[in-house]
Formats: sequence, structure tokens, C-alpha cells
Amino acid sequence: MTLQPLTPVNCAGLLQPGCSLLQLDGEVLLFGQKGWPKRSCPTGIFSVRFKKEQMKLRAITFSNDSCYLPPLRCPAVCRLDPYDGLPESYLIHGGRTPNNEISSSLYLLTVDSRGCNRKLTLKCKEKELVGEVPSARYGHSLNVVQSRGKTAYVIFGGRSYMPGMERTTENWNSVIDCSPQVFLFELEFGCVTAHSVAELQDGQSFHVSVSREDCVYFIGGHSITSDSRPPRLFRLRVELLQGSPLITCQAFESGMSISSAVITRTGSMHKYVIVGGYKFDSQKRMECTEVTLDEKGVHFESLEAPKWTPDVSHSRTWFGGSAGEGKVLLALPIEGRVNQSESHCLYKVSFETQEEAEETGQDGTQGCSQESTDFEDSPPLEDSEELYFGREPHELEDSSDDDDRYNEDDEEDESQTGYWVKCCLGCQIDPNTWEPYYSTELHRPAMIFCSRGEEGHWVHAQCMELSETLLLKLSEGSKKYFCQDHGGLPYQEVTPPRPQNRLSAKRAPMKVKLRRMPLTINMSPATKSFCKRLFHD
Repeated sequence: MTLQPLTPVNCAGLLQPGCSLLQLDGEVLLFGQKGWPKRSCPTGIFSVRFKKEQMKLRAITFSNDSCYLPPLRCPAVCRLDPYDGLPESYLIHGGRTPNNEISSSLYLLTVDSRGCNRKLTLKCKEKELVGEVPSARYGHSLNVVQSRGKTAYVIFGGRSYMPGMERTTENWNSVIDCSPQVFLFELEFGCVTAHSVAELQDGQSFHVSVSREDCVYFIGGHSITSDSRPPRLFRLRVELLQGSPLITCQAFESGMSISSAVITRTGSMHKYVIVGGYKFDSQKRMECTEVTLDEKGVHFESLEAPKWTPDVSHSRTWFGGSAGEGKVLLALPIEGRVNQSESHCLYKVSFETQEEAEETGQDGTQGCSQESTDFEDSPPLEDSEELYFGREPHELEDSSDDDDRYNEDDEEDESQTGYWVKCCLGCQIDPNTWEPYYSTELHRPAMIFCSRGEEGHWVHAQCMELSETLLLKLSEGSKKYFCQDHGGLPYQEVTPPRPQNRLSAKRAPMKVKLRRMPLTINMSPATKSFCKRLFHD
């Protein structure tokens, strides 16, 4: 067990309590950044790199057929291991947006591809839930259960705003515990069923949950009704029968008083380590506990905690997430620092994994083994190794860090540019109170470009008092628009049609080459008279 301090490289401003760390395709991903995503990383998901006691971030892109994924704080996250030919993925449900709106959507995050430069591209799809859909919430849990060859997912706990009929001006932003119902759904069709269990009487949030086969264990949690963290431990068993599922619950007395803790897996044999969290509002939990799941149930074993530094011991709050098997990233906000790069102290806590323990045991019993030099027995090179022959994969990744590394200094101030710019003197768009005005708006106000001058500028369509029909017409056609300060009328950019009553100009006829002229004979009057008498007679 080691405790390593980290230095964030121009990325400390993205960390906030409630962010999540995901692991896909061998990479650690940061999800739930502080604030709304900016232009340098519109997805709001970053790849986390640890190198030489430094933490660097790299922007992650989405595929073209992906949906929008808002930066959610305190969502329910469930990792799905590869099975039946399906790739590893993540389910993300609920959470709070930077505008303190609570989401009820379900997203599926998978790996789409890797480019020739080893850049990761993700795919995000929103899954529709039908039936007894759980209300919008955050601080809850999402786990997968498998029974009788079937797979289902369990949602439990969390917090939400008060019902609309009970909300007043004084308690508008007050939250309550969600009802202690268990929601069960399957991923293919999204059918949800709600179940009430007699053993679960009080709501709880920010608890720890782990699952094995058809059992889910809920550990600790905070109750906002009693403002306490009772030592809870529940085992929820889900049997996916042919008709309706059978759900049973059992309460144990060997629970833990903990909330907002970080749990990391140390191997594939259902072994976990719980780090951090709180015992009380003003007291952190400094102990580490190993959790083991087997056929008999759940087992807890105390582990020796690392030697915490004074910054960790004296800090009032901390947060973090799992940074891979046996690794935890902890962040401690530091108050009174002017420099944003020093707003957080970061530490990486490493525990011994099962593979490392097995290797240590083998090293103690085995002798030296001679390496084979027969190239015929060596495995073939991977595509990435053949493409970058002569360079190690980690050298290739490190070489691209300087070009693709996220840097907060590169971001533009969105108070001067972007969607929340003050477009005119009478601009009424406030990022804190804005609500969608047009049907095409979702999370940002609609804008239109004013072509006044060489560079032009962007203005809000709502501030320009544009109707939705006119806004769609201007966005579809090839037209220039002038805002109210510069005319307020669209200008046709294409060539105007020719008027119908316009007269066409006369054109001189073309000369015809080798045109035959009529034959003429010059005769005197006497000759003409003689010829006339000759032929008439």
C-alpha cells in the first residue's frame, strides 16, 4: 500500500466533488467535470494519465452517431464486464447538472474505436425506460444481477427535489430522500418494475453497493431525514423467475457507518477495498476496509491505512474515485489558495491486487527461468506495434501528450465568447436562470450569426425576438442576417431572380456567310417594252 502525491498539470479546475472515474479499454476516464464542457473538449470526458508524479488530462471524442451526455455529478454508475460477445461498457443513470437540474436519463457508454494514433473514441447512447420509471435522483446506486441465465439491473436510494406541489420559494432547492423502493429493469427493452421491500423502510443515499451473481449488498449510507449515518448492511437477492421476479432482503448487524466512500476492485474474485468517506459530517473515515464476496455472504477485514500526510489529516472534505484495479485517486480541496493550479491536493493510493500477490508468491518459490530466444515461438506483432515499429506503445502515448494534453489556459472565457456572451445591450440570457425558449434548444440557447463587418458576431435568437419559423428558415437557407443593431433584416446572398416584366434588348441579326443574291438585268425602257410584247403575244 502506497500513497503518492500528484501534481495536476493545468487541469485542477475540472475536479469537483461528485465526479466519476471510469475504466474502459485500459484507460481511466474522468466524467462529471466542473461546469459545462468547453470547446477544447465538448464531450466533457477526459483520459487521465499518471506520469512522473503528475496527472494530465487528454480530451476524449464521441462518434458521430452518439447522443449528448451532460456532465453529471453524483450519478449511479455501473460497469458491465464483457459477456456474450458484448464489449465492456458503463451504465450511467441520474445525477445533477451544473445548473443543479436532476436527471432521470439512462446512458450507455461504450468504446467505438481507436485511431492510428491510439486515440480513444467513445459511443454514447441514451436508453429509454418505460413502465414504473424511477424519478430523477442523484447519490443512488446501480448494480447488475444475474440469475437463471438472465441479466437485470437494480436501482436503489438517492435524493431528489421535493414534489412540485410541496415546493415553495423558501424550500425550492431543498432535497429529500427518495422512497426506499427497488427498481428492476432489463436493458434490451427498458421495462422497469418497482418493488417495495419490508426491510427497507428508510431512504438512504451516498451508500456503497457491490453485487455478486443474484445478490446486491448495500453498505452504510446517509439519511437526510435523520441526518445520520446508521451502520447498515442489507443483502438484496433477486431471482429472475419465468413470470415476475422474486426479491428478498436481509438485514445484518455487522454494517458500517460510512457515506461517500470510494471502492476499488483488487481482482476478479470479488474482492474490493473501501477508502475514504465520512463517519460524521465533520469527521472523515481514515480507515481502509477489504470487502470479500463469496457463496456464504460478505466479509469485512480491516487493512492498514497508508501514512496520511498532514494535508489529508487536517482537510475537512475529500473525494475521488477508482483509478483502476487496486488504485484510488483522492482529491482534497484547499481553501485560501489564489492560484487555481493549487486548488486541490491530489494523491494516488495503491493497494496490492490479486495478480501482484500471486506474482509475489511465485517469485518466492520459483527460481530463475531462462528466456527463449527462438523467434519462431514469439507471438505476432499487434497492428499498433507494426505501424509504429521501433517505438514502444507507452512511448507513443507519451509523445502525444504534449500535443493533445488538456490545458486550462487554452480555454476561452465564455463570458466574452461562446453561448453565454452578452450579445447586445438588452441581452437577457443568464446562464444561471436560462430556460429553453425554442423547441430546438436543449442545454444551450440558440444563436444566429450577424454578418455586419468583416468578422461579424453572434447574437441570441431570443434576444433578437425571432420567431421559431423565421429562425429555422434563416438556418436552412444561404442568407446573411443583420441583428437589430445593424438593420434586423435578412439579406438574400444568392443571385436574385430576373423580373418578369423586364424587356429584352434588341440584337443585330447575324450575318450569313455566302448568301446568294437575286439575279438582276439592267435593260433600257425600249428593251423592256419589246420583251413584254414578245412574251405576252
